[in-house]
Amino acid sequence: MKKNKKIYLNKLVNIHKLIFTLTLVIVFNSVQAQEVWTLKQCIDTAQVHNKNLKINRNNIDISQQRKKEAQANLIPKITANADYKYFFELPTQLMPMNALNPQAPEGQFRDIQFGVPHNINANVQLVMPLYNPQIYGAIENTKVANELAELQYQKTEEQVLFDITTLYYNAQILKHQLEFIDGNIENTHKLLTTIQLLKEQLLAKGTDVSKIQLQAEQLTTQRENVFSKYTQVLNALKLNMGISLEQTLTVETEINQTNLTDNSTRNSLDLKLINTQNTLLHNELKTLNRSRFLPSLNLIASYGTTGFGYDKTPNEFLDFYPIGFAGVQLSYPLFNGTITLRKINQKKLEINNNELQAKMINDKTEMEIDNAIHQREVAQSTIMNTENQINLAQTIYEQTILQQKQGTASLTDVLLADNALREAQQNYLNAVIDFLKADLEFKKLTGAITSIKN
Repeated sequence: MKKNKKIYLNKLVNIHKLIFTLTLVIVFNSVQAQEVWTLKQCIDTAQVHNKNLKINRNNIDISQQRKKEAQANLIPKITANADYKYFFELPTQLMPMNALNPQAPEGQFRDIQFGVPHNINANVQLVMPLYNPQIYGAIENTKVANELAELQYQKTEEQVLFDITTLYYNAQILKHQLEFIDGNIENTHKLLTTIQLLKEQLLAKGTDVSKIQLQAEQLTTQRENVFSKYTQVLNALKLNMGISLEQTLTVETEINQTNLTDNSTRNSLDLKLINTQNTLLHNELKTLNRSRFLPSLNLIASYGTTGFGYDKTPNEFLDFYPIGFAGVQLSYPLFNGTITLRKINQKKLEINNNELQAKMINDKTEMEIDNAIHQREVAQSTIMNTENQINLAQTIYEQTILQQKQGTASLTDVLLADNALREAQQNYLNAVIDFLKADLEFKKLTGAITSIKN
């Protein structure tokens, strides 16, 4: 009676485990039943909604506005000015006494206060630069800065493509891993049913059943962890796409492995950015040299009125007199305390650092491209080998199960064959990950990553 009760409890526990596993499978299948997004759809959505790309598009607009701002310095500037002054002490001038009295000795002066207490001035002034080396230099610099902003956008776009593609591939790998685990769980439950029947017939030990139950629980736990990672990767993918986390999506099952190509192009945006920065630094150095030796010439004009008022009776008055002029103003720097010279020396050092960075990036890119090509070739070869290993391990597992049913193979042989199958599956997934990672890195280094969105 106790033995039958124990068998009943074991079956009940196994039924509960089977129900839990089936629930996980149903949940995963419901995820699979969600809308399937292709990699291109994810990339197209990110190009519209990704916040980093929006920020960089705004930065391009900002750089264009700065360029227009620099060009606007060539437009005439018109200002209106007005002021009122009340002199409670009139300005004092010294007048030679012989100016009014020729007989007065030279070198003697008389203090005289000129003017009236109330002074009003109002005018409109116009200033237009005819030539200013700093303004023209700033215009050239903003053009290069605009190119930098566009290159930075391209770099951000490449990074977004890289991140989304990496996450998409990770989701596909985890999806395949879940499929492998589901197949292993199914095989384990079949084996568990067989061992339980053999135990009831006294042809197997209770420890044999416990071993299979332990393996089933381990697979169930592994599936929970993998499914949790799969969900996290999908959430990260949604975040990079710029869509709501509540949006339901799943990825395609088939992993597209591109053929190996000999791409000799070196289209590193990092190198382009460094070279464009070098152009900007040379323009800034040229502007400093011009401002050091070339004058500035402005057209100036002014028209207004000047008012004089007196408030003492009986001679009160307030009279206005027009005033206007036009001319040119020349400004030439003679000495500014060697400030410009120090700036020139700084700029030369910055250019030297920039050129060193360009060489470092070029050498690093060549090394990384060579490593990516080698890793990609090794990974592709490993994929082919592990695919054959999976087929062979599957055949061995099925034959071992058959032999175990016939009594010519032990449970240990079955478990070893099962472990070999799972190891082959994991090696295959690792090889696919290595290939996709190396292929993405190669495309990024050669500037071909944008081909993914096409």
